[in-house]
Amino acid sequence: MKNYLIDLFKKTEAKLPYLKEVDLVFTVPSQKGHGDYATNAAMILAKKLKQKPQEIAKEIINSLDFDKNVIEKVEIAGPGFINFYFTQSFNTQIVKEIFQHKEDFGKSKKYSGKKAMVEFVSANPTGPLTVGHGRNAVVGDTVANMLEWVGYTVDREYYFNNAGRQMRVLGDSVRLRYLELLGQKIEFPDDYYQGEYIKEIAAKLKNENGEKYINENAEGIFKQAAEKEIFGDIIKTLGRIQIRMKNFYNEHVLYEEGKISSLLADFKKKNLSYESEGAVWLKLSELGNENDKVIVKSTGEPTYRLPDIAYHITKYERGYDLMIDLFGSDHNATYPDVLAGLRALGYDSDKVKVLIHQFVTIMEKGEVVKMSTRKANYITLDELIDEVGSDVVRYFFNMRSITSHLNFDLDLAKKQSDENPVFYLQYAHARISSILRMTAEEGLNSSLDNLNFLSTKEEQNLLKKLFEFPEDVLYSAENYETHRITIYLEELAALFHRFYTECRIIGSERNLAEARIALCIAVQTVLRNGLSILGVGAPDKM
Repeated sequence: MKNYLIDLFKKTEAKLPYLKEVDLVFTVPSQKGHGDYATNAAMILAKKLKQKPQEIAKEIINSLDFDKNVIEKVEIAGPGFINFYFTQSFNTQIVKEIFQHKEDFGKSKKYSGKKAMVEFVSANPTGPLTVGHGRNAVVGDTVANMLEWVGYTVDREYYFNNAGRQMRVLGDSVRLRYLELLGQKIEFPDDYYQGEYIKEIAAKLKNENGEKYINENAEGIFKQAAEKEIFGDIIKTLGRIQIRMKNFYNEHVLYEEGKISSLLADFKKKNLSYESEGAVWLKLSELGNENDKVIVKSTGEPTYRLPDIAYHITKYERGYDLMIDLFGSDHNATYPDVLAGLRALGYDSDKVKVLIHQFVTIMEKGEVVKMSTRKANYITLDELIDEVGSDVVRYFFNMRSITSHLNFDLDLAKKQSDENPVFYLQYAHARISSILRMTAEEGLNSSLDNLNFLSTKEEQNLLKKLFEFPEDVLYSAENYETHRITIYLEELAALFHRFYTECRIIGSERNLAEARIALCIAVQTVLRNGLSILGVGAPDKM
């Protein structure tokens, strides 16, 4: 529908050149009686053309050469809105389109030939993934899915650092627990890793090797064993929620390949850095940021900015047209320094889109839950998956804007009722499968020849909603908003349940029944396609 209107206005630009000067927006009116789509183009143009919006709207309507088989009528409403009403016969054509494209309905080739990278999770291998990592993981993977649906070739990448103080402390935490298991009395520092998983890694080393490593230092076997075990667990956990990374990029590679030293030389050559108090500073105050920042400490150790800038340069070198970074809100103040550094070196920072997600709180009976069995100060993602299942985890993490703090309601997540949005959607899909089984037993099939019978308010509302799916997918992908898909699906399911209540299939005249079966299949296809973008299953039975 929207695409038809966009094309219609494009064809009218020859008659009304001023239409080229307005950014056309078509929206679904909040009140059903105000048409299927509306535009405020006349109101936007009023000041520029020094005319009344109603006069401009009238001129636009008189100039539109629309097909009366497609648009039933066009009206001017309020201060100058132009409202479009599509014909019932045009609305029914969406069913044929869905039958033609099936699992590809909703996909777009708009960004075909473009290459994108989504970098997400990127947790250092110091412990199990938490629920905070879980939101990052699910949203990152869903953004990648959406980008694939609009034509991008997408790589999923996990960036990590297995060097530095964190990893030294990790290795020493395992070493001390290993010595403890060998009967030695140890002092375990409060700032070391306290989780049960540390004891499990130490126990495995002891069981397999006895006292072999009693004199080893933390940097060797202990760190290596911890990293291997933890990364194995991380990959396994991601697999449980259907996430497969294409690349794992180790920060250490940046040092090995001389990218850090090369970057420092470039900053110096371009007079973008200077030394002070034994440290190297980046002239961020000259690059639009508030203050200069240290990129190499007086100890010789780089701050996060230097390897992060070097890492992003590798993304440009690998030919990505779009680079998505997904971070928690603790990164809110840090990423602008990296973007400023990239711009200073001549890179187009508009190709980098930074998405910041807020924190997650697990709630049960109105109280904050601390359910970790691993004796650490967090809830693991595995524990959450064990509690509610993969589908619920993925849906709940996607159903709120990432700019909002997420209260993950365990009571709601476990409900097998319409209150639970995952159950509500999956039940709609399963109900349609049940309808198709029952109608097949009655000798009824779907038919695309009698779609003009779909004339009730409930049927027409469903058809109009189906039209919106490709537009919603494209908008969601271009704005990286996974929650919009959940909103669309819940609205579609609500319209279907209303249709199911009001419109009989078995017992209706055969032509009408078979048209309604086709409509059910179209709705089921869109539900399944939308759920697949979210990484959620679409069961045929519940």
